[in-house]
Formats: sequence, C-alpha cells, structure tokens
Amino acid sequence: MRAFVAAATTGILVGSAIAVTRFAIGDIGPFSLAFLRYLIGTILLLPFALTITRTHFARKDLLPMSILGIGQFGVLIVLLNMGLETVPSGLGALLFAAFPFMTMLLARLLGQEALTLTKAAGVILSIMGVGIAVALNDTTTGPPDPFGVALILGSALTGALCSIYYRPYVAKYPPLSVGTLAMAASVLFLIGPAIPEGLFTDVQTLSPPAWIAILFIALSSALAYYCWLYALKHLSPTKVTVFLSLSPIAGTLVGALLLGEAITIPVIIGCVCVAAGLWLTSRG
Repeated sequence: MRAFVAAATTGILVGSAIAVTRFAIGDIGPFSLAFLRYLIGTILLLPFALTITRTHFARKDLLPMSILGIGQFGVLIVLLNMGLETVPSGLGALLFAAFPFMTMLLARLLGQEALTLTKAAGVILSIMGVGIAVALNDTTTGPPDPFGVALILGSALTGALCSIYYRPYVAKYPPLSVGTLAMAASVLFLIGPAIPEGLFTDVQTLSPPAWIAILFIALSSALAYYCWLYALKHLSPTKVTVFLSLSPIAGTLVGALLLGEAITIPVIIGCVCVAAGLWLTSRG
C-alpha cells in the first residue's frame, strides 16, 4: 500500500510541476530551468541521504546510475521543457501520459513483465481518461507544433527506459541514495548547455513569482523522485508509471484551485476513467 501511495503521489506532483513549468518557461531557458530545478532538488535531498542512509555504492554501479540520472533528469526534462515552449500544457500532459504505455510495451519486449489483458486494459483506460479530461477540455485552436509533439513523446520514451533499468539499483540500494546520486549527476550534465543558453543572465532577471515557481518545481521534483524510486523498489514498472496518468488530472484540479478554472464534465469523466484504469492495472 505504501508503494501505491508513493506512485500516486508521484503522479500528482508531476502534474502540478508541469502546470507550473508552463508558467516559468517564458522567463528562463529549458536547460537553465532544468539545471536550477535539480540543483535545488539535490541540495534538498543531500542532507537526508547523508544522515539517514549513508550508502556505499559499488564502483561498477556508479556509472550506470549516473547515466540513468542524466537520462531521467537531464534528457527527459529538457525535452519536456522544449516541447512545452510550443505545445499547450494540457496537450503536453496528454502526450506525456503515453509514458506508462511505452513502459508496458518495453518491459514486455525485454522480458521483464508479463503483458496481461487486465494490465493492458487498465493502461489504455487510463490514457483514454486523460484524453477525455484534457483533449475535450482544451480550448486552444490550431494544430500543435509537430516538433514539439515529438519532443514530448521522446521525453516519455526516455522516462519509460529509465523506469525499467532503474529497478535493479533500487532493489540493491535505498531509493533516497540512488535518487540523490542520479540527481547530482544530472546537475553536472546540465550546467554545460545551461551556461551558453544564458543561465547567469536569466537568473539575474527572474521575477519573484518565477523564483517561487522554480522553488516549487524543485521541491516537488525531489519528493516525487524519491516516491517514484520507492514505488519501483516494490512494484513493477508498469504499475508505477501508470499512476502518472494522474498528472494531467492533478494539473487541471490545481488550475481550478489556484486560477479559478472551471472543472467541466469531460474532466469528471476523465477522472472516473483514470481511477478505473488504475484499479485494473493495480489488481493482484
């Protein structure tokens, strides 16, 4: 039950962060935003990792865990940030909801998970729920930017691969230690492209609301990543990633609470479909 709660918490935090990212991306570049996001996240996690776990990693595991961290925090987030520059946040969340479907197919192809009819139906129902909640409620006009769509789908694919290959390491080490190491590796990777993008110039011109948004994104990222790794330690990748279908629902509800946006019938129907899909996927 704790693992399911952790997975659900991840989905809610990711949805909230996507909505806030759309707000902040106009004031800072995608590499710079990702760098600040995970620099602050690493600073938040490091004291707990040093005082609670004090893990000694095997040397052979350091490189693959660092590469996974760069993929999860560097490649995934930069692709998502770049995509959200031209794709509306609602459609972006819908595209990112392909994450669990990609994870299920990859896990099956790699022989790590059995593809049951119930599990497949649950994943598809969850994605349908996201589509109903977001697509029918989207008021944007005009076709989306194809390149932006491809970037967000590439972000989801990167996350699916990381979800599968992280599992041996979170089974071997505490999730908090793995998460801190991976996040620190991504910070070292991101500072390279962030500096020529204008990191130091952008930081000096950020408004107080933009800083509040970045701090929220960083805090939610640190907590969400720990919850995600904890869930992967105890559940299959598909069962964990399907809870990311909560992210667009959470983003819609956050928009209603903070911005006064209306909760429409499609959103309610979508919530019901997502809940049913999660129940089917989590059975057994």
